[in-house]
Amino acid sequence: MNTSDLLLKLFGWLSISLVAAYLIDNVMIVGFNFPGAFSIFKHFSLLGLFEFFVYILIASITYFIVRKSNLNFRSNSIILHKLNIYLIRSFFWIILITGFVDIAIAFMRVEKIFEFFLGKEISSNFSRPVFVGVYFHIPLIILGFIIAKFTKTIGFHWLSLLIVASELLIVITRFVFSYEQTFMGDLVRYWYAGLFLFASAYTLYEDGHVRVDIIYQGLKEKTKNLVNCFGSILLGWSTSIVIILLCFYGKQSIVNSPVANFEITQQGSVGMFIKYHMAVFLAIFGITMLIQFISYFFESIADYKNEKGKRIVETSSSH
Repeated sequence: MNTSDLLLKLFGWLSISLVAAYLIDNVMIVGFNFPGAFSIFKHFSLLGLFEFFVYILIASITYFIVRKSNLNFRSNSIILHKLNIYLIRSFFWIILITGFVDIAIAFMRVEKIFEFFLGKEISSNFSRPVFVGVYFHIPLIILGFIIAKFTKTIGFHWLSLLIVASELLIVITRFVFSYEQTFMGDLVRYWYAGLFLFASAYTLYEDGHVRVDIIYQGLKEKTKNLVNCFGSILLGWSTSIVIILLCFYGKQSIVNSPVANFEITQQGSVGMFIKYHMAVFLAIFGITMLIQFISYFFESIADYKNEKGKRIVETSSSH
């Protein structure tokens, strides 16, 4: 492997591995009150040193794996894309299962069904977001990752169908039975947010984003590959990194604060307890887009170098 190829591969893989280290560090800061990896530059502490060591360890492992690997750019691109597909599939199952379970809990909470069967003392737990989050949401998240391991479909078309069905059910219950609750609209917003934010990375892979093309189609193939390389980094990579940093920067950030407090909507117990999930959706969008942009970066280099296995993407003329 020549030096330029090694540096390009290291750039891509280190971007992802250091983001993983950043997420681990974030968990230690928010969940266990660690001082932060870079706090050692202000004042020394063993906990801060340990966090900093996590970055060094992950970066070192990444370097040695990439250094010893004989995989070409296209193979690296495929690996990243498969990883992204698994993550997206997992998140689809998570919001699907969580949506059904949480709306069932919300319905029984609002209609006092829990109180009828379990009594006031036990049923009051279902009005506490922490209880629902710990004993229902977290197990369902784990279950979603397990199911995704054994399924192949990404499921966006099914999610779209469920959103339409949910909207139809709201219309029927409201205008036919005069019944409407806050949690019904919450479910639609929850699935809508997941559909658009989770599907973005896969849409990028399929070249499905709508764009106004003035110059690109008239370029030579080699020039297109270079444009894709630089565009993936200058526009895609940079934007994704900024989103991720803003999502987790400090305990009061747009993701950390809602998750740490199991934040719910202002409607309280009459709605679904999934507002903090929707805060995480933005971080998931940034992470999956970063992985896909790095995969696209590797694929563009592979195309430029004429590596075997070039992918033919059928693009619509409407682009």
